[in-house]
Amino acid sequence: MKTYALFFGLLVALCSSCSTSSRTAALKGGADCCSTDAPKAAVAVTDKSIYQLDSSWTTDAGQPVKLAALHGKVQVVAMFFASCTYACPLIVQDMKQIEGKLPPNVRGKVGFTLITIDPERDTPTALHEYRATRKLAMDRWTLLRGNADDTLEFAALLGVKFKREITGQFAHSNLITVLNAEGEIIHQVVGLNQDLSATIGRIVVEASKPITAHE
Repeated sequence: MKTYALFFGLLVALCSSCSTSSRTAALKGGADCCSTDAPKAAVAVTDKSIYQLDSSWTTDAGQPVKLAALHGKVQVVAMFFASCTYACPLIVQDMKQIEGKLPPNVRGKVGFTLITIDPERDTPTALHEYRATRKLAMDRWTLLRGNADDTLEFAALLGVKFKREITGQFAHSNLITVLNAEGEIIHQVVGLNQDLSATIGRIVVEASKPITAHE
């Protein structure tokens, strides 16, 4: 967590130096890390929250969103790419297993978020088709794509490493991250086909906590 805090502090410092022109470029899909012209989050977050990032994302419905839109629910998050044929389907299956084993009274308090590492090919249409193929519920699952720099920034905060190979596929970390309602990392599962009982237990505890208000 020390590495996470140091990295986040560096990102905040970099964002504070952004010029007006670079912010405008970011809104048009550029690689800048921040924007004063983009819609602001309606909630305040803690200094350890990933939702401090002001990067812009697009859903599989083609709607622009900020990460802060995920605030208020425990989130189970993974990075993937839709054309992956081995690891990513297993990651998604693990996430669906978590979803299925949550008590009904908890399930509605938990969101599941997939963020692509391949925004070039994973257009909103491709992500929407992926949702349909994998039968990911609209009310609980969020599929997002961002520009290349924002994707790298988000991956670094989660500890996800990825590299495009000459085949067009990606070598990447197999990691599921649990965020509390404030967007803070509280738990991670490394690897595929892991025992998820501890993860499910942690989610149930977190989802049962009241949401803390911040001024």
